Order: sequence, then C-alpha cells, then structure tokens
Amino acid sequence: MPLIRERDSKRLHVKSKLMGESLVGKGFLKSLEYGEQFRALPNVNVVKMGGQSITDRGARAVLPLIKEIVENARKHKMIISTGGGTRSRHVYAIAMELGMPTGIISKLGQSVSEQNSLMISTLLSPYGGIKVGHDDIPKLAAFFMQGCIPVIHGMPPYGYWEHLPREGRIPPNRTDVGAYLLAEVIGARQCIFIKDEEGLFSDNPKVNKKAEFIPRIGAQELLNKDLEDLVVERAVLEMLVRSQSVKEIQIINGLKEGNLSRALNGEHIGTIIYKDI
Repeated sequence: MPLIRERDSKRLHVKSKLMGESLVGKGFLKSLEYGEQFRALPNVNVVKMGGQSITDRGARAVLPLIKEIVENARKHKMIISTGGGTRSRHVYAIAMELGMPTGIISKLGQSVSEQNSLMISTLLSPYGGIKVGHDDIPKLAAFFMQGCIPVIHGMPPYGYWEHLPREGRIPPNRTDVGAYLLAEVIGARQCIFIKDEEGLFSDNPKVNKKAEFIPRIGAQELLNKDLEDLVVERAVLEMLVRSQSVKEIQIINGLKEGNLSRALNGEHIGTIIYKDI
C-alpha cells in the first residue's frame, strides 16, 4: 500500500479503501470485501465442560469424562473449556448485594472458572493436560504438536469492559460465550457443550417435566421463540447468527457415558443449534 500526502497538509496516509472512513457508516461497511476467513485449527474440537452441571458434581461426574477425554485425545484434538458453576453464582449474589458494577462481577466470575480449569488440567496432567490462558491462543498449535490437551477457563476476557446487560448487572457474556468465541477465532471443527441434560428443551426440564425436547433448531428461530429458560447463554445464539467459521453448536448430556465420544465422531446426539440466516 503506497503512502500519499493529504492535499495542503504534511500528514501522510496509507492508501486503502478504509482511508479517511469512520468505520461506522452502514453503506460503507456493506461495500467492503473480505477474504475467506482463515481457520487456524480446523481439526480441533472445543469442548465446554459445564461448571454447575458437571464440575460441581465432583468425582462421579468429572472422572468418567476425564477418562473419555483421554481415550479420545489421540484421535481427536480437543481444547477443554471450563465453566464457573455454583461458586460463581454465589460470588455474583454477594457482588450484586454489595452494588458491584458488571465489570467487577465479570472479573469475579473469571476467577471461579479459572479454579475449575486448574482442577481439570491437574487431573489430565498425566496424559498431557496443560492449563493455558487467553494469551496462549497463538501457542495452541505447538501444544497439539507435543500431544497436549489444553484446558482454558471459559470466561471471555472482557473483564472490566464487559458489555452491559439489557437488565440487571449479571455479565451477559459468560463461559458458554467464551467457549464459542474461542472456537470461532481458531476456526475449530466444532463446539460441544457438555451439560447435565439431553440438550435443549422448551422449558427447564428440571422444573417442568412436560417440557418438550428440541433436537435441532436454528439460532435465530430459537431467539424468536424467546423461551423463558435456555440450556446455553442467549448471547451464544446472538454470536452464532453472526458466525463466520463455526456455524453450529452441539449440546450433549455428559452424565451419560460415551456421549462425548459419539459427538466427537460426528454423531447427532442431544441438540444441534445452527446458523439459520
């Protein structure tokens, strides 16, 4: 790109289509052309291990999953992303009572998610498990070349700059969003959410036994339904609608042995939510 000098000025610019633009004009943004998005790790699976649904249950839920991850690690490259769970909800409640702003609450949630990543990476350490942080994303390929199983805390690094929610102060972008955004930025093969339910239902099946199971649905269609409760954070659906690389997510029941293996092998179990616009 050549340098050009502004008329009647000593200021230099790099000549490009973006020169002198505000980057907020609707028409201008629509006119831009992009190359196909680079997918750095297209053979890697991002696996989100739920905090409240899995980790908080202790050995009876976690250890069978650790065994299944190890059994699949040679065939399927995985990044394990950890949720916060009950302890994050406890600290949220205290912070809300004390009047903490959303950015502080987000930082508190990150610390709990990181505790869980330390525990999971320690359990996986005899098999190549390694705890990584957000700044280690460029090193992931090197870790995989060495046979490692990276474990990362799921809370996205918005921290003090967390987006303000439409209601209240609980951060809208929590560990489900972090796992999905990680999958999107590395161009992952797929993003699997391990929960303690079969997948998505029309209502919370723990409360409403008549809730209907939904095996497959579009993200925008699901947003339009405006259901009272969801098995994943609503912000994930908003991200999925705008996805570039990872255009569907899969939600499985991690309490059933073999479900993770089946999902890694491409079998449709649980619920698939896909980009539909």
